[in-house]
Amino acid sequence: MPGTDEARRVALRLGGVLSLTSAALHHGWGVKTEPDRPHVTVGRGRKLGARADLAHVHRAELGPAGVQDGVTVPALTLVQCLRSLPEDESLAIADSALREDGCHQLLAKVADEAKGRGASRVRLVASRASGTASGPFESVARHICHGVPGLKVEPQVTVRKGTFSARADLVDERLRVVVEADSFEWHGNRAALASDCRRYNRMVVGGWIVLRFAYEDVMFHPDYVHEVLVEAVALAELLLKVGDLLGRAA
Repeated sequence: MPGTDEARRVALRLGGVLSLTSAALHHGWGVKTEPDRPHVTVGRGRKLGARADLAHVHRAELGPAGVQDGVTVPALTLVQCLRSLPEDESLAIADSALREDGCHQLLAKVADEAKGRGASRVRLVASRASGTASGPFESVARHICHGVPGLKVEPQVTVRKGTFSARADLVDERLRVVVEADSFEWHGNRAALASDCRRYNRMVVGGWIVLRFAYEDVMFHPDYVHEVLVEAVALAELLLKVGDLLGRAA
């Protein structure tokens, strides 16, 4: 990954190893936000002086089994991230790891063996992780959805009506709510925009509540996203009740 070589040089200069999000990037995993300085773990007794400003320094004694080529191994990286990072950041990393072969077993093992401080958070994030998520943007949106009572979304679900079908980012099939993580790059030309408009309209007339959130809102204004989702759930529940009453009347 771009920048990881320089990060490893910083870790070497400090006599430590790359860890947390810096290690995740080295392993090729997506992160919510790339760190402004490398995350480096050094021994508890190591004196760094002014060099400490080169990195986000963490103190721990790591055995040789947890380090390879100056970077925490994937299993230890997952443990550190899921235990220490905010849940939206750790979910993005866990999702990305699951997109690699063999990491399902690794994540399950990490969750099963987690003990001590933060072990419950490790197991929670591991249970919510999904290898079908398309990237950190969608992972963070899904994390926000997890905090909305009554909303249970699944990533990358195909919505169908008649001959129409479209894969949506996050879908609650019971409530018929679609949550789309709309990136600017996805609508890079007029044809892409027109296609997405047709797709959006088909879902709406097919009876779906479709919510579209920009990257900036998901990443930097989660309270706004949460508020809209809460209101959408209330609307969806109301529509279900109306539909049930009309069905009984018929």
